[in-house]
Amino acid sequence: MAKAAVSRSAFRGLFAFYAAKAHHDHNVEGENCLLKLFGSADDIPDRLLQRWSDEVDLMGPETVGHIMEPHAHQIAEGNAHYDHASDFLHALLRDLGQKTQ
Repeated sequence: MAKAAVSRSAFRGLFAFYAAKAHHDHNVEGENCLLKLFGSADDIPDRLLQRWSDEVDLMGPETVGHIMEPHAHQIAEGNAHYDHASDFLHALLRDLGQKTQ
């Protein structure tokens, strides 16, 4: 039986965490971008969440953290912009895929 996909709420928590950090750092642009992603996380397709869960299982949390953290920091610092949470997730999955090649 396949493992259930990560919940949208759990994925949204990532954006909330980094938005709080951007707020603490007085980075209004980064905070607003992260809050936009927080709101759009409700619309991430199920297949994408399942793919994310499968990749995390294969790679392990430490490797995934090393890939995810720089992406999230780039958003918080205003150096990267994504129109939707699924765009962010696609970028992470692309980088995870490159790590396995």
